[in-house]
Amino acid sequence: MTIHLYGIPNCDTVKKARRYLEARGLDHVFHDFKKEGADPDRLARWIEAKGVDMVLNRRGTTFRKLAEAEKADIDAAKAVTLLQSHPSMVKRPIVEHAGGLLVGFKEDEWDAVF
Repeated sequence: MTIHLYGIPNCDTVKKARRYLEARGLDHVFHDFKKEGADPDRLARWIEAKGVDMVLNRRGTTFRKLAEAEKADIDAAKAVTLLQSHPSMVKRPIVEHAGGLLVGFKEDEWDAVF
């Protein structure tokens, strides 16, 4: 299976993750949320696998700017809708690989996988 890296190109963490993969000669496909959007079925699978709190970035500016009603009572279905409308709220990067799914970039965690 090809490594699929999802994120936003100007995100510093995504840049680190891309450099990590390139430095190790690991071929990957980059999915730019800003240009290509976020697929709701894929978002739902990620949330099912890792949970809303792992996939939804509540610390970012986009989330903080939401109305209080939008931030309240976020379950899986509401998270998918929010993330599809605001893909910059997806915690970055997300990597799908043959062994599973990685959320965020922690070099030691990635070393154990790759």
